[in-house]
Formats: sequence, C-alpha cells, structure tokens
Amino acid sequence: MQWTEAYLLGYPAMDATHREFVDCVAALQAAGNADVLARLDAVATHLIEHFHQEEAWMADSGFPAAQCHADEHAAVLKSVREVRAMLDDGAQDPARVQVARDLAAALENWFPGHADYMDAALSHWMSKRAHGGAPVVLRRGVARTPEDSNVQEDCFK
Repeated sequence: MQWTEAYLLGYPAMDATHREFVDCVAALQAAGNADVLARLDAVATHLIEHFHQEEAWMADSGFPAAQCHADEHAAVLKSVREVRAMLDDGAQDPARVQVARDLAAALENWFPGHADYMDAALSHWMSKRAHGGAPVVLRRGVARTPEDSNVQEDCFK
C-alpha cells in the first residue's frame, strides 16, 4: 500500500492519521515472515487509536452517521483480532502468516471506499462545524479521469 494524495480529505488531523494507517499496512505487507506478528500488532494498535479518535470526533460533534461508521470500525477490528488470535496459535505456520498477509490486502482494498464515503462525510462535517464550510482539498499529481477532463472542458466552452 502506498500513500497517494487521492486519500486527502481536507481535515488535517484525519489526513495525518490516514497517512499513518497507510504506512502501517505497507509495513505489514513488506514484513518478512518473522516480523509479521509485530507488524500486525502495530496495525492493531494504530487502528484502535485511529478509530477511537474518529469516534470521539463523531460523539463530540453529534455526527449523524456515527453508529454506522462505528459499526464498520468494529467489524474491521474484529477481523484484525481474529487474525491475531490465529497467529497466537502458530505465528511461524506459513498458512497463518498468509492469513495476516491476506488481511493486509483486505485492508488496502477496504480503505479507499471507507475514506471516500464514511471518512469524507466526517471530514466535511468537522470542517463545516469548525470553519463554516466544506474542506478544500488540493491534490497534486493525482491522475484525472477522462470524465473529469470532459467536465473541465465543458466548463470552458
């Protein structure tokens, strides 16, 4: 997994936490078999803090979709805990190490959708409460889709 500015949501504290998440997952993906358990523990620690932070923001601000968002967090943590328990029973078993690698791939696949929908809504909510409007996000070097180019061209016709 690699950080990209496409993950930016415009709420600096959230963006920093998301960058840490990407770094933790990347470290798990790159870990040798002997280091997978430690890297998985780092991911678990990060996620507990990450989700606690977001859930505190939701509670403190009265975010309307808080329960749905928290439920998704709980499901992710449940999966991480289940994989961690499997490694407790056989951290050197290649099949169990592969399950941890599969979890890293699943987290990489899960994150963009979660960030684009649930976290983006929270970012918007927090920015609106703090600044009176939606966040402004400047993304350098993010590839544009052909549809984006057509919209831009249409605006200048």
